[in-house]
Amino acid sequence: MNTKQLMIYGAYGYTGELIAREAVAQNLHPILAGRNAGRLVKLAGELDLYHRAFDLAHPQLEDVGVVLNCAGPFSATAAPMMQACLQAKAHYIDITGEIDVFELGKTLDAAAKAAGIVICPGVGFDVIPTDCVALALHQALPDATHLALGFETNSAMSPGTSKTSVEALGKGGKVRRDGKIVTVPMGTVTRRIDFSGSGAKLAMEFPWGDVSTAHFTTSIPNISVFLAVPAGLLWGARIGNFLTPILNLPAVQNFLMRKAGEVIGPDAQTRAATPCFVWGEARNAAGVTKTARIRTANGYDVTVYGALKVAQALLASGQTASGYFTPSLLCGANLIETLPGSGPLSLA
Repeated sequence: MNTKQLMIYGAYGYTGELIAREAVAQNLHPILAGRNAGRLVKLAGELDLYHRAFDLAHPQLEDVGVVLNCAGPFSATAAPMMQACLQAKAHYIDITGEIDVFELGKTLDAAAKAAGIVICPGVGFDVIPTDCVALALHQALPDATHLALGFETNSAMSPGTSKTSVEALGKGGKVRRDGKIVTVPMGTVTRRIDFSGSGAKLAMEFPWGDVSTAHFTTSIPNISVFLAVPAGLLWGARIGNFLTPILNLPAVQNFLMRKAGEVIGPDAQTRAATPCFVWGEARNAAGVTKTARIRTANGYDVTVYGALKVAQALLASGQTASGYFTPSLLCGANLIETLPGSGPLSLA
């Protein structure tokens, strides 16, 4: 399999294009793929790369060793592409943060092992930094019963992230309690967190992918993820709980999806000026706590470098892992520290 190629599916999207350009800068030669032939031809011509246009009903993976799925929302693309990878015996990775996609991946563990492939969703900012923090805390406090993770960022969103956020509207927050994922009203659980070591910020529970992945990584039964928010956004989230029936209407979703598609992702200068701060806290039954912090590059840059790092690890000679993995279990708790602009991780 290591003689086969990397395919970037959804290569002409905001993040997919960033990854494709960085792949060329790293002297990689991925196949660019997606449904829109016109956009593929333009990007592939500029980067001097092969391209392949197909929809997920008719995948073309015959010479592919790793598929990096960048086509969101992943609720629509992950399941068919995972199945295509199982058939083609190609590793599957993506840049999702959607809890349902991680849960789906877990159910395919046995099938992935039988096919001799890795299924590892979330090889971007969702969820490499927080997953690495979770594993580091678990190693520092193996008997932890509660895990809180969180991050602070001022970065703008891409069109794909905006669409995923629209899709999540009206579905409530998600936490893990006693091993089970449960829904909670958005904005109702808050705490003040010192993400960067320079002062506490208001944060609310947020339905981040670690509600699924951190449990797989650590087996800790109680997990929450927090996002630093201004007070206005917190109140907006609380009001949104009362608008669930309206937000879930197909017409409203379609309108908001169209508006999300008009969003322009942050440019290189903006990304360089907006790093992220990731935090975690583990606690055991005796009340002993361990805290971790790390400064990372902008979330989109973490995604670019992280996705390519994992892809190259899977393509490397001697790679024999198979089954479902989280990023830290596949590449180690120090994965985030190896990415440009990120680290070191501190534990206290």
